[in-house]
Amino acid sequence: MDKFATLSAVAAALPEANIDTDKIIPARFLKTTQRTGLGKHAFDAMRYTPDGAENPDFVLNREPWRKAEILVTYENLGCGSSREHAPWALLDFGIRCVIAPSFADIFFNNCFKNGILPIRLPREVCDTLMADASMGANARMTVDLARQVIVRPDGEEVAFDVDPFRKHLLLEGLDDIGQTLQHEGEIGGYESRKRQEKPWMPSIHID
Repeated sequence: MDKFATLSAVAAALPEANIDTDKIIPARFLKTTQRTGLGKHAFDAMRYTPDGAENPDFVLNREPWRKAEILVTYENLGCGSSREHAPWALLDFGIRCVIAPSFADIFFNNCFKNGILPIRLPREVCDTLMADASMGANARMTVDLARQVIVRPDGEEVAFDVDPFRKHLLLEGLDDIGQTLQHEGEIGGYESRKRQEKPWMPSIHID
């Protein structure tokens, strides 16, 4: 996955709590196992009217938030089912950072696994960041993962906490497969020894 170091981008405000994974990506779009192509269906019921037209009132259908990479919302983001397609859809849309007072646990974990940084901040701080986001393209925010701060448009810094190991994985761009491949030499050595000692056993090949 792509590394996450410093993100300077437009932020979109979505002042709603308990946005579940079915709102993020409806179940009818879960037939694919590909991580791409889901962005056009992110927040489908909120972005489109029943006849398929864009809802002009939805923030991600309006400039400059069509290209938002930061999403600020309220409590319990990603509740509902455990579908990993939810962060896939956000990432494919272009969202790299989600900020909320709280997250559903599985969604929170899946964000890290897919290169999205979820940040927990008090609701009053989220309200302040939403006000910043409403200013549009002239109010870009900067998320500095190494320093663990969000830099507001006026230059004020808002500190946030992140698990050190997860921070390392994002900075290095390591998902579960990437972590495994860091041990490719040891795995290869073990498989080589096993083929010599127990030639009747199947081997694993890492290409």
